[in-house]
Amino acid sequence: MRCSPLFANAPSTAEVGRAVPELPEVQAHVERLGEQFRGAILKKFVPFNFTALKTATPRPEEAYGTPLLGVNRRGKYLLLDFGPIHFVIHLMQGGRLLVDEKQSLKPFKGQARFVFEEGPALLLTEAGKERRAGVWCVKTLQLDGPPMNRLGPEALDFSPQSLADAFAANNMRVHGFLRDQHHIAGLGRMLANEVCHRAQISPFAMTRKLGLEGATKVHAAIHDAVEEGLAYERTRTDMSSSADRPGRVHNRVGQPCPVCADTVRSVSYSGYTVAYCPTCQTAGKILADNTTSKFLK
Repeated sequence: MRCSPLFANAPSTAEVGRAVPELPEVQAHVERLGEQFRGAILKKFVPFNFTALKTATPRPEEAYGTPLLGVNRRGKYLLLDFGPIHFVIHLMQGGRLLVDEKQSLKPFKGQARFVFEEGPALLLTEAGKERRAGVWCVKTLQLDGPPMNRLGPEALDFSPQSLADAFAANNMRVHGFLRDQHHIAGLGRMLANEVCHRAQISPFAMTRKLGLEGATKVHAAIHDAVEEGLAYERTRTDMSSSADRPGRVHNRVGQPCPVCADTVRSVSYSGYTVAYCPTCQTAGKILADNTTSKFLK
């Protein structure tokens, strides 16, 4: 079995330029897979290209013959728990972990397959040619190491005060903070847009200026947006993309804001769009749509 260099191609903390599945999609998928596969005994792990397995040690064979104890999540990673060994999976933008009934020899978009002694397999697929989705085989006692050692606290684990402390320690635009996995794990572009709108805060407000009052608003908005996203994802039998999940401003540019009916506006970058409502978030001011403008603080 060939593998890529140790921890190569681990996703960046800011995940710039990619719409990676976020906490609601990943968490709901974890719940579905856990219900179906818990207790299944691993027969073999089959990578279909040398980029699929991101680690050299431990070997996947160390988990063969052991049952899947559970499927968990850390940030945007899926974790398959086989006792002493965990398989850590990051889907990146185009990846999916699918129930594989057919187990064809050359699966379409297939990157790796988990084969169990009975029942269907799990197939990691990835659209496109970049092949950045992948699997890390990690000893359970070393889960606090790569690739997850760069993750900040879980988004739902913050208190208003601890979030205010994090804002004070990392002075940056709040939209960027919410997307940066090093500071807060599990959120992405859609949730950053939705949280800022629900908190009635400019996406370009500086975190240090928000104080405890602003952090309290952001904290409540995070829980509200995540809970709404989870409720939607749990109605599905598969993982959606963030573009599919209903939102108030995300993917609604040019449409009326559902709160005040003002037109949802945007600031576009090469790889993503910051969506906002002027009335709800910027006191009616429209932010210039270019990256060199002086944005509203």
